Formats: sequence, C-alpha cells, structure tokens
Amino acid sequence: MSKLHFTTKHANEATVQRNWYVVDGTNQTVGRMCARIAAILRGKNKAYYTPHVDTGDYIIVINCEKIVLTGDKLDQKIYDHFTGYPGGRKEEVARNLIKRRPEVVIERAVKGMLPKNRLGRKMYKKLFVYVGDKHPHTAQLPKELNFNYKTSK
Repeated sequence: MSKLHFTTKHANEATVQRNWYVVDGTNQTVGRMCARIAAILRGKNKAYYTPHVDTGDYIIVINCEKIVLTGDKLDQKIYDHFTGYPGGRKEEVARNLIKRRPEVVIERAVKGMLPKNRLGRKMYKKLFVYVGDKHPHTAQLPKELNFNYKTSK
C-alpha cells in the first residue's frame, strides 16, 4: 500500500492575482461594509489565502458621505485624536466628522480590522475612499462589488 502525500500550496507574490473592486457606500451600514472590505483586502475571499502573505484585492469606495450609522451612533460615537502635546486630545462626534471628512470614518473602521503589523499596513494601502461617485482608477477596470444586505430604515 502506497502512502499519499498531500502538500499545502502557499501563496507568494508571484502567484497572487489581484483584482480591483468598486463599492458604493450609499445606504451601507459602516461596520458591515467595512468588515467585508477588510476581509477582501486580506484576501480571505480567495482559495489560496495564506495568512503571512498579502493576497488581497484593491478596493475603491465611492459615495462615502452617504454611509449609515445605526442606532444613536451618529450623535454618540466619538472619534478622538491625540496631537502629542499636553492637552492635545481632540474629540469629534461622528455627525460632524461625516460632514467634514467622510472618508476618514471608513478608513479608520477598515484599518482597525486589519492586522497591526507591516503586513496590515501594506494591505491598508490598497484601500481608496472617495467622496462622490467619481474616482481616478477607471484604467484598472474595477468590477462592481455588491453586498446583499440593506439597512432597515
């Protein structure tokens, strides 16, 4: 009786094929949308996912100003930033931040869901968030990426 030897195939930079996707943020719940985006940036949607290799795809998010926060998060969620100086902690409510810089809400949510190391920083660079429905990546021929859930408002 012969023994069968199965070997696990690990992805590397030469074998990874990256695609470009466009996500429309209109009426999308922030947490649900960002969790799916983070998984695609990591490459977890691919059969050859390898944890120590960046196997993810590029994601373009348009209409980021039309995102939805559930419950009272619009008035209760606080985004803070520390400048590094004494008394330099700055706080801002989600409603004001979405008015001022809506792309930051999505960027911070996705960044928090990625690994906290140099691999995570490399994955984060493949995320592009834009206000409005125009983006400069039409030459990459991105595919539309739809999420099947809708908000209950």
